[in-house]
Amino acid sequence: MARSYRPVDREQSFLLPPDMRDWLPEGHLAWFVLEVVGQLDTSALHARHPKNGPGRQAYDPDMLLAVLLYAYAVGQRSSRAIERLCSTDVAFRVLCAQDVPDHTRLARFRQEHETVFADVFAQVLVLCAGAGMGRVGVVAIDGTKIAANAGLGANRGEAALRRELAGMQQAAKETVDGIIAEASVVDQAEDAWLGTARGDELAPQFADRARRGAAVQRALQAIEEQQAAQAALSDEQAARAEEYLRAVEAGTPPSSRPPTGVDPVRLEQARLALAERRAADMSNNRFRRSEARRKARVARERLAALAERDAAGGNDEGDAAIGEAKSDQAGGPADRVNVTDPDSRIMKTRNGWVQGYNAQLAVSDDHLILAVALTQDATDPGSFGPMMTAAVAAADRIQSCQPDPTRTGIGIVLADAGYFSEENLTLAGPDRLIACGTGRDMHREAVDHPACGPAPDESNAKDAMRHRLRTAEAAKAYKRRGATVEPVNAHLKDGVGLRRFSRRGLPAATSELNLAAAVVNLRKLYRRTYAIA
Repeated sequence: MARSYRPVDREQSFLLPPDMRDWLPEGHLAWFVLEVVGQLDTSALHARHPKNGPGRQAYDPDMLLAVLLYAYAVGQRSSRAIERLCSTDVAFRVLCAQDVPDHTRLARFRQEHETVFADVFAQVLVLCAGAGMGRVGVVAIDGTKIAANAGLGANRGEAALRRELAGMQQAAKETVDGIIAEASVVDQAEDAWLGTARGDELAPQFADRARRGAAVQRALQAIEEQQAAQAALSDEQAARAEEYLRAVEAGTPPSSRPPTGVDPVRLEQARLALAERRAADMSNNRFRRSEARRKARVARERLAALAERDAAGGNDEGDAAIGEAKSDQAGGPADRVNVTDPDSRIMKTRNGWVQGYNAQLAVSDDHLILAVALTQDATDPGSFGPMMTAAVAAADRIQSCQPDPTRTGIGIVLADAGYFSEENLTLAGPDRLIACGTGRDMHREAVDHPACGPAPDESNAKDAMRHRLRTAEAAKAYKRRGATVEPVNAHLKDGVGLRRFSRRGLPAATSELNLAAAVVNLRKLYRRTYAIA
């Protein structure tokens, strides 16, 4: 028996609603992004995009900004992928009003407005403050490493860069000499060799070598600047290294990381001697003796590894870049630079070594990003002062948007042990708690050696902070740090997808960080607005 089918009117079945407002539900994120962009001051964008004049009419900058904000909000940062989505995805089609921008236009828009995205971040923060967000009683500062658009294998030392530059110059000279010699060959030989070509075309590798030569020159300039900075800091680093070693040898090891310039062999020998003394101390309990024996075993293994490396003549060429970084744990300048992105640096993360930047965040108690900064320093101490100042300025902006006589600004600033230094503890500003060790060690100290009241008068800033962190009030307050800033790191890296920068150079990466941070706050504002509605 034959089956009967109902005829389908294809013209009607595939038509979208005639009004674009019917394409998406009323509470969709795309409508919210368009509404927010409409409230922003985008005059700086329009100044570069006149609506009249010769040539093709420019895309509306507000439309391009809305497309980028929504793309970052859904974890899409590729210009080509965004162009495709503007043709196939309903939300993107609404945002661009079906006037699909080319991926080149999107990429150039990001490039041409590097300095504007910082203002976009500030304006979004003001909108969040106007919606009642931004509890600044507790502010946490933290740094997170984000990979650059470059690889570890592209790092070169000064000698290697000069050899590479000399090799390219010699190769270019030999190629030019060959072309001049070939000019004297008879036409018949040229026809047999070149065919229909004229013979004076530049080889493809010439363009690449010229660009690479310019990159090598910039890399050499960066190395010279690093060497000058390193020479200026060498005396101060040597003094800090000697002070650190004396403290370890005296049995009072600081909780902070070893400073630049510490002799690794002498450091491990001091650690081994200290661990053996504590393992032999019968007044310690069983757990502490076991922990001391473990540390002694680790120190012996490190000494053996150092001796083996010295016997083998050091790191091989393949591990040279990471070897340089390991010998410079404090993040000081090293005689290596990346020829792909000379501004990026080798940095250590919990998952290994990356070529990247150090992104600094100041976050409020309700997970709103108050300030961001991008640095080339592998460690955090130098960023605490600028980030605290930026957080105070952001808190003042929030207060101006939410007049409240009971609000007194930032109550306390929390930071992990990476910021623990005499300078950061004595800076003028809000009250702060900076960890002097790992969370586990601090909890153990607070339980085994609880403290109360102020520190002794003769204590320096570090000892006073160690004493304070052993009190019940400070220990409880510091627990808010991880719950405040760590989720925002995840929102930035996983929610927005900023685990690797798309563009190269510190200014370009900074602009991308500002755009991503604005999107993180925008998503929080959307969820708050949608929940209230």
